[in-house]
Amino acid sequence: MSRTSPISTADEIVAGLDLTGVRAVVTGATSGLGRETARALAATGAEVTLAVRDTDAGTEVAHDIAATTGNPAVRVGHLELADPATVARFADGWHGPLHLLINNAGVMRSTLARTPQGWELQFATNHLGHFALAVGLHAALAAGAAERGEARIVALTSGAHMYSPVVFDDIHSTRRAYDPQLAYGQSKTANSLFAVEATRRWAPDGIVANAVNPGGVVTGLQRDFTPEMRAHLDRLEAAGVFTYKTVQQGAATTLVAATDPAFTRTGGRYLDDGREAATVPDDVDLQRNSHCVKRWALDPDAARELWQVSLELLR
Repeated sequence: MSRTSPISTADEIVAGLDLTGVRAVVTGATSGLGRETARALAATGAEVTLAVRDTDAGTEVAHDIAATTGNPAVRVGHLELADPATVARFADGWHGPLHLLINNAGVMRSTLARTPQGWELQFATNHLGHFALAVGLHAALAAGAAERGEARIVALTSGAHMYSPVVFDDIHSTRRAYDPQLAYGQSKTANSLFAVEATRRWAPDGIVANAVNPGGVVTGLQRDFTPEMRAHLDRLEAAGVFTYKTVQQGAATTLVAATDPAFTRTGGRYLDDGREAATVPDDVDLQRNSHCVKRWALDPDAARELWQVSLELLR
């Protein structure tokens, strides 16, 4: 594995790489970690598609990435993860092989919001939309693996997975009082469980998936924070639970999972600070284990159940 540290940058991870011929999709690539990930991949010569809600903003970003990297192969596709119809259109409109799928986009809410289907919005966007996208692009990923010997999916999770497992008997908070932090944590646990089960199912096709925690990065994800949520993060930072990273540093672990030879055939892992995180019991204190992964986020039984539940919801 590449020698990385908590302050490694995206540029350092991809330095010297030539990914000419690699085709990548990055969701949520108009700003923050997604934009930086797309830029770093384009700098290696990869063909990068920005899968975004706002295609005008996406086009502006694509032009900037092409100009700054010298790589004209930066494209834009419309994707609204909370809308299964647009996810299906994106997947159906993809032609040819795909080698990298970076499930980067996400939402973090301070109040309850639901999709027209009644799904809790954070779970619907962060997990279900990306799940549907990966399933829809499975044939393209398998073709990419057949062409180059590997295809990879990177699922962005978070240390917030420690707040909640997937609560299968009330995923959409229809019976419990709504807690946005717990709902976000559940969606991030789901991202990790997706990587576990996708690898189990698809490794024979040459496809592996890994979950990455980018660490604490100030991005548009926090735009909906309440003062109480901001104060909570400030307390965690003051206690040394985490240290804020730059966007370049935050994107580094994504690039490790996407490009490091150590993950050519290795999937179902949770990466933090550029390396596989230690697994800890489900009842541990977040403040002393912020760079670890709870067992519930790697539980193969929960991963299988989540896959089936997700398929049923999307039907």
